[in-house]
Amino acid sequence: MVLLNIWATWCVPCREEMPQLNALQADLGGADFEVVAINIDKGGAEKARTFLEETKATDLALYTDPSGKLFSKLKAVGMPTTLLLDPQGKEIGRLVGPADWASPEAKRLVEAAIAASKPAG
Repeated sequence: MVLLNIWATWCVPCREEMPQLNALQADLGGADFEVVAINIDKGGAEKARTFLEETKATDLALYTDPSGKLFSKLKAVGMPTTLLLDPQGKEIGRLVGPADWASPEAKRLVEAAIAASKPAG
């Protein structure tokens, strides 16, 4: 299960959301789940790396798409955009705009999706 988040350093809600995504990764990350936060800034990876450090999102791996093609390929319409992908890579949920990913409700949602993706038995 992957929570795919598209973000940019100039996105104000992204600054608030990054520590929450980091907390979700720290709490639930592992073999069954990963937060994949992809930066779409054109300025290169260093600016994104500094942003992650400033927001204390050190449990998140740095992924970048300086071409910005991912944003249009996923038909994203706002920032941040977050997709929940099942183990086969199929989109099972999408949220445009910020969310409190460290909230109990968000954790329950992800835990339920992980449980639903596992074979019965």
